Amino acid sequence: MDTKQYEEKMKHAVTHFQDEAKKLRTGRASASMLDGIMVLAYGTPMPLNQVANVTAPEAQLIQITPFDPNNISAIASAIRDNPTLGLNPMDDGRVVRVPIPPLNEERRREFVKILNGKVEDSMIVLRAVRHDAMDAIDAAKKDKTIGEDDAKRHEKQVDDAMARAKTEIDAIARAKEAEIMTI
Repeated sequence: MDTKQYEEKMKHAVTHFQDEAKKLRTGRASASMLDGIMVLAYGTPMPLNQVANVTAPEAQLIQITPFDPNNISAIASAIRDNPTLGLNPMDDGRVVRVPIPPLNEERRREFVKILNGKVEDSMIVLRAVRHDAMDAIDAAKKDKTIGEDDAKRHEKQVDDAMARAKTEIDAIARAKEAEIMTI
């Protein structure tokens, strides 16, 4: 019986949450806001960062320089058509500029709600991993492959990993919420 695999799954859940939190808009421009955007280039969907260089030269602007200028309209439409971003890119034939409008109070609260939903989704994943680990420990105890003391030790390891993951997610969420609510 080894609890390492469950601890790895919990770490993966935290990493996934961290990546999802990065995608949430704040009042400032960030190149990571466009992570996950797929562009139809050369007839196949490709991640934006594989067809262009994405930078944030100013606090309210993202600049996208395509590697191939033929993809510029596909890049602009991929960003425009993404409903979660709500951004309106402009292209001048060489680069795509995406102005980031300042968030109003209502929109900031919406983003905090979305963030809290992502926190809850992550907690559901963590609880499922913990549940699987506890089931595996119980099964190993029934099969007599581990003793009572080992089972208690494994349960404590799983609970400790769960507590660490929950603390980490809470800290990331608090920091992101503060970033979203800062004008």
